[in-house]
Amino acid sequence: MPQDAIAPHGGTLVDRMASEADREAWDGRADGLSSLTMDARKRANLEMIAIGGLSPVTGFMGEADYNSVVSDMHTSAGAAWPIPVTLQVTEDEAKGLSDDVALRDEDGTLLAILHLAGQYRPDKAVEAAKVYGTDDESHPGVAAVYKGGEVYLAGDITMLRHPAGLPFEEHRLSPTATRAAFRERGWKTIVAFQTRNPVHRAHEYLQKCALEMVDGLLLHPLVGETKGDDIPADVRMRCYNVLLEGYYPADRTLLSVLPANMHYAGPREAIYHALMRQNYGCTHFIVGRDHAGVGDYYGTYDAQLIFNEFSPGEIGIQTVNYEHTFFCTSCQGMASAKTCPHDKESHVFLSGTKVREMLAAGQTPPAEFTREEVAKVLIESMQA
Repeated sequence: MPQDAIAPHGGTLVDRMASEADREAWDGRADGLSSLTMDARKRANLEMIAIGGLSPVTGFMGEADYNSVVSDMHTSAGAAWPIPVTLQVTEDEAKGLSDDVALRDEDGTLLAILHLAGQYRPDKAVEAAKVYGTDDESHPGVAAVYKGGEVYLAGDITMLRHPAGLPFEEHRLSPTATRAAFRERGWKTIVAFQTRNPVHRAHEYLQKCALEMVDGLLLHPLVGETKGDDIPADVRMRCYNVLLEGYYPADRTLLSVLPANMHYAGPREAIYHALMRQNYGCTHFIVGRDHAGVGDYYGTYDAQLIFNEFSPGEIGIQTVNYEHTFFCTSCQGMASAKTCPHDKESHVFLSGTKVREMLAAGQTPPAEFTREEVAKVLIESMQA
């Protein structure tokens, strides 16, 4: 059998999905267990742990791992890891929990079992300052931490079933499935592109530059929880599909979704995104300007520089770093500061706010910024 292009982070792809026999056994015991209701954000973490997307993480982190990750971006066992994987609950929810806790959907469906190994009450201000670089509660990642419960639960999980009716089923490929797809295609080198936005011309340029160097491209939009003003995932997926139909080689491109949440943690999240793509079987990962950033909390290229803080070999996936790209009217093509000699008057830049204003008014942004087919999908969604 052909070998995978790259090993998962930590060497082994985690699989916390129960066998059929175990699932039936837990279903029979569940009524006697204490329960917790998992909202969408918690369910996303649960799914990512279960399918191995967060390998080598096997559950929600205990206090030792949490403190180690927050303080120096490594687990207590020494594995590179930038953002703690936690389960926050209220004081009332934490009372009287049994050794095994039933984790349920809002409709009461039993999803998983938490094998409770402990509870702790962290210093959220320290977590915010270390992970997000700020304690400003207007930062969406910090806000999510403070909004969550005061008690963190620790323990491995056993996933019994995924919630019914998950979106994008056709494109919801697990790390096991993407690795199999890469092997089937004979891809030895695969570059992943992280996005929470529709692909515009600058993104397309970065992806195709990288595709010149590798066998295949994994276009991997994040579909977990994002900010309220981000483009909804279903709209983004329609944009990706129309773009792939007309402008990408079908035999060298794979579209799948990443069910993780956005943290907007900038540099640390760039590492997080890279390690997840390593688990999905990618050998390369594109890191552009202000990756996973929000507002002006992070420097333009901090997300690229942070990888230098790790020793060689700690992170197996290779980053592909790009500067800010744009359409140059003098060059008559996409370029960056590395390739374009012209001044800014020749560069087509549009802010996200300006683009949203144009789309809401039914105006198509210039072709130098976005493909007409993508703009049409966005206009229709904003006017619906």
